[in-house]
Amino acid sequence: MANLTTLQIRNAKPGRYADGKGLYLLVGPTGSKSWVLRIQVDRRRKDYGLGSLDLVSLSEAREKAQEWRKIAKAGLNPSAEAKRQKATRTTFEDAARAFYQEREGSWKNAKHGDQWINTLKAYAFPALGKLSVDRIDADDIAQVLLPIWQTKAETARRVRQRIGSVLDYSKAKGWRQVEAPMRAVNTLLKGIKQPKVRSFAAMPYSDVPAFMAKLDGASATVGRLALQFLILTAARSGEVRGAVWGEIDENDRLWTIPAERMKMDREHQVPLSDTALSILRQVREHSIVKSDGLVFPGLRRKPLSDMTLSKVLKANGGNGLTVHGFRSSFRDWAAEAGYSNDWAEAALAHTVANRVEAAYRRTKFLEQRINLMKDWSDFCLNGRK
Repeated sequence: MANLTTLQIRNAKPGRYADGKGLYLLVGPTGSKSWVLRIQVDRRRKDYGLGSLDLVSLSEAREKAQEWRKIAKAGLNPSAEAKRQKATRTTFEDAARAFYQEREGSWKNAKHGDQWINTLKAYAFPALGKLSVDRIDADDIAQVLLPIWQTKAETARRVRQRIGSVLDYSKAKGWRQVEAPMRAVNTLLKGIKQPKVRSFAAMPYSDVPAFMAKLDGASATVGRLALQFLILTAARSGEVRGAVWGEIDENDRLWTIPAERMKMDREHQVPLSDTALSILRQVREHSIVKSDGLVFPGLRRKPLSDMTLSKVLKANGGNGLTVHGFRSSFRDWAAEAGYSNDWAEAALAHTVANRVEAAYRRTKFLEQRINLMKDWSDFCLNGRK
């Protein structure tokens, strides 16, 4: 049987063409061309893909086929052996970049994707980057984390999680025999205390009505209206600053925030009280009311900065407090007023901590939250519980 020529390969129509010794060129109905090696492994004939013609030339396919025939003759599985050999050549940096590139376009936003890879560049690549992924153990990971475990606690936790993701991905790819040894890493770090996560300084809920009255007495700027709307909806700063008119349904009195703008990547609906709706009517004077128009625009029609809301807070007596803290104010008020923990957590778009419970619970308590947000609005205006 004659070997294939370059001309034959170029002109090949859909079908299967033998090159000899089990190597075939497959041409699909659409004209796509790839290499397949048919050999006997464990006394059974099997086909192994050697790659697309676009990536593997005729000479490379023949060389690879010869190598795989030798592996099969030695009684080994060529595919598994190839993965094992690749594992010894796949470094942690290679695996991390492959993981990152495969998820391009699926990150919550471009900034989040950049942060993901940049933390590994800064903290993991210097120590782990050139190591083969199949040889990285718990002690290697712990040595990366120890220098920042107490000084940059939150960063250390993120680096640990991201290293684990890369190693688990490598296991799934066949580049590593076992999953990330994170339990062993935790054992090595156990007893090394991290500083407590500092909570956001929050205004006592009992002070909120007086603060809202002070805002009402100030000039109606976009920043002031945005802060009032944030307080009344118990929303995060970024959710309010990025709100567009297409998310607002004034007839159904609902603000629907799409999943891509939410911290937990899940759509969230906020019932709007009369006061929240009146703020939206006021801000129309400062905004271009169209589907993609910002509800609370900043300079040059760009989103308000977080600093703008902080300035409004400080200018009205909120020194030492944070804008995010109003979510805590709302949560404390709801608890003191006797509202269901589930309703309040749903209003804050928090997820159910228990995984089993979360799998069965589908309700977002929207109907119940209509009255909850109305009562919160009433309290913010006049202090009624």
